[in-house]
Amino acid sequence: MNRFDFTPYRRSTVGFDRLFDLLENNSRAQQSENYPPFNIERSGEDHYRITLAVAGFKDDEIEITAQQNLLLVAGNKGSDENEGKQFLHMGIANRNFERRFELADFVRVDNAALSDGLLVIDLVREIPDAMKPQKIAINAGDNVTQIDHKSDKSSDKAA
Repeated sequence: MNRFDFTPYRRSTVGFDRLFDLLENNSRAQQSENYPPFNIERSGEDHYRITLAVAGFKDDEIEITAQQNLLLVAGNKGSDENEGKQFLHMGIANRNFERRFELADFVRVDNAALSDGLLVIDLVREIPDAMKPQKIAINAGDNVTQIDHKSDKSSDKAA
C-alpha cells in the first residue's frame, strides 16, 4: 500500500486541513474501487465535464446528488433482472456503484444526460461578483483631499 504521509505538513501549516483530508480520502478511494470508469475534462475556462461509463444502467437506476463541494453518483441495479438466467461467462459489470467527486467552491451541476451507456455531467464554476477581482479607478487632479495626521496625533495625546 503506497500512501503518502501528510503528518509533517499538518504540523507546520495552518488552515490546510481540508486540502490534506481531500488528498488522503482521494488516495484511499483510488485504492478501493475503480468502477465505473470515468473521465474528467475541462471544456472551457470555467466549464468541466465528467463522463462515466455506465453501460446497462437506465436513467431511473442512476441517482445524482449535488451537495456543497460534493457530487455523488450512485447506480442501483435491480437484483431480479438476471434471475433465472444461467451465465457461462459474465464479463459485463452489472453491480451497484457509488462515485464521489469533491467539487471546488462555487462549482455547480449544470446538466446531466445519459446516452449510449455514457453518463455525462456538465459542471460550471460561477464565482460571485463580490469575490471577483475588481479594477479600481484612480482619480487624478486637484480633487485629492489631504488628511491632517498631526491633528489626529495631538488629540490622541490629550486623551
